[in-house]
Amino acid sequence: MDKNTIIGIVLIIAIFIGASIFNNSRLKKGYQKAVAVAEAEVAKGNLERARTEYVNALRFKPNDPAVLEELNELNIKLGIVPAEPVKDTTEVKAVAVENRPVVPASTATDGSRYGQFSEAANGEGGFITLENDKIELKISMKGGRVYSARLKEYTTHDSLPLILFSGDSTNFGFNFFTADNKAVMTNDLYFKPVSEERFYVVESQPLSVILRLLAGDDRYIEYKYTLEPEKYSLDFDVTFRNLAEILPANQNTITLDWRMYIPQQEKGRQNEERYTTIKYKYYQDEVDGLRLSSNKEVEEVDLTTKLSWVAFVDQFFSSIIISDDFFLNGSVVSTKTLTSKKYIRYYTAEIGVPFNSGEETNLGMRLYFGPNHISTLRKEGQDLDKIIILGKNIIGWINRFVIIPVFNWLERYISNYGLIILILTILIKIVLFPLTFKSYQSQAKMAVLKPMVDEIGKKYPNKDDAMKKQQATMDLYKRAGINPMGGCLPMLLQFPILFAMFRFFPVSIELRQEPFLWATDLSTYDSILNLPFNIPMYGSHVSLFTILMTISSVITTKMSGQQAGQDQPGMKVMMYMMPVMFLVMMNNFPAGLTYYYFLANMLTWGQNMITKRFIDKDKVLAAIEENRKKPVKKSKWQQRLEAAAKQRGVTPPKR
Repeated sequence: MDKNTIIGIVLIIAIFIGASIFNNSRLKKGYQKAVAVAEAEVAKGNLERARTEYVNALRFKPNDPAVLEELNELNIKLGIVPAEPVKDTTEVKAVAVENRPVVPASTATDGSRYGQFSEAANGEGGFITLENDKIELKISMKGGRVYSARLKEYTTHDSLPLILFSGDSTNFGFNFFTADNKAVMTNDLYFKPVSEERFYVVESQPLSVILRLLAGDDRYIEYKYTLEPEKYSLDFDVTFRNLAEILPANQNTITLDWRMYIPQQEKGRQNEERYTTIKYKYYQDEVDGLRLSSNKEVEEVDLTTKLSWVAFVDQFFSSIIISDDFFLNGSVVSTKTLTSKKYIRYYTAEIGVPFNSGEETNLGMRLYFGPNHISTLRKEGQDLDKIIILGKNIIGWINRFVIIPVFNWLERYISNYGLIILILTILIKIVLFPLTFKSYQSQAKMAVLKPMVDEIGKKYPNKDDAMKKQQATMDLYKRAGINPMGGCLPMLLQFPILFAMFRFFPVSIELRQEPFLWATDLSTYDSILNLPFNIPMYGSHVSLFTILMTISSVITTKMSGQQAGQDQPGMKVMMYMMPVMFLVMMNNFPAGLTYYYFLANMLTWGQNMITKRFIDKDKVLAAIEENRKKPVKKSKWQQRLEAAAKQRGVTPPKR
């Protein structure tokens, strides 16, 4: 490794460290500034302004205990919530965003601030259960929202029921102002069910749960949840009945406020965080989303155009809201650092829903709470399957139209996913064999010619003879029938497959909690030894498949270098450095992925050994000698090269 390479690596590391320090410093300064302004406003007696600044501070440090305590005290002083002891701040709280209040921990007794909806400020608590064979939903009387969603066919990594969200880890409701300028947040108010039934079990026919937020005689907001058998999605129909006099006459949009803490469901938190994001689809257009692995503590995107849906995406499961028509606009926020280790992200979405004021206004939507399973999502339509992060352009096409269909076909006949990966790897190697064979041939021939190339180097040792040396070397390659790029191009054509597999395995829910050999779960790392300490980047465990992948990489890389005749010291250093880097970087990656790379390396080694039998050194040398006797027709490129050499006063080598 030369000096410039070392300097380049050092500079890259320094840039990453510097960017991280700068970002943390910026967040810290923003937080400190907001708190300082809030404290100054409290001293002046401007409690509303102080409260706004404390809420702004939470954008930099969500769930900060000191700020939450100050907000609770201000809410009591302002009459927003009644006085009561502050709960343990390590528990989940729905954090305010922008100028919205923190969700109160108890019911507000003074409902006058809700205007016509004041009677709904107090009500009967409790839940309604709506379930089928796939999902169990608990619907809360308070807010009329889905309080929790449990997926019956799945469990967490530690064998607990898999609940996408529960309790105060999510908020869901409409925010609007009445005609007399009263702020209403339906999430804080009590709905009344139309039926006395509290348990709905969907078997052969769809069932509906209907709740109403009353605003007087025959005036209400109605939520209707309809669940069908064998589905993870449910219809969510909202009706505004006789509210034309209560709502502003010019009301043409209403804000849907959706917030959620995303709980950790998998053993590999680092890997789960990498594939947890917010996705959204532009109306009649492409699917987009927040950047993966963003270093920002808080990332916000304002969506000013129409949307079809918004999704809170975890590694293997998602919560999605879908419009029957379209949403007008939206704003999504992702918060990275949380106080509670139980959760990995905090997401908020403010969605503009089209609204036409009148005697009766109906809003049609759909909710999906389920797995990121590509065929299941495709059945839902609206390009929902694109929430699965399979790569862009050719990488995504290979996964969607080649790898996944073959993988699903193998699933029909084989139940062991370790064997499926083995067969899939063999099939890929068979398809790519013509390319790899050409690459091996080129490398082997280059190795045969290496002594001759060295002789040319000795013949033209001076730097001034570099052009002559290059021309002589190219002439040797041409007479031997070797393309110097022949070994590289076939390998480059295989990279899309390698990258496709890199994207496929970490998000393949089929591998989730599937054991193979010592790996208890192919969707996360395989640990054969837990360390009593944590190694930066590497982790606190030892993954055997990653070690096997590294060893096999060293073997195949060394063999390729020997065949190509590469004996430069710098190349040898890089040859061993790259596998070691991958050993550190991929220790936390899914066992299915490192197992695949191990198999691919071993099959490559086998192909390499077989190919060597087809390369006869004596025949290659004989062909070179025979070709030397034949006149060589100069290519246009060579003619231009020689013309350039003559202009510089360099005489081309004689043949």
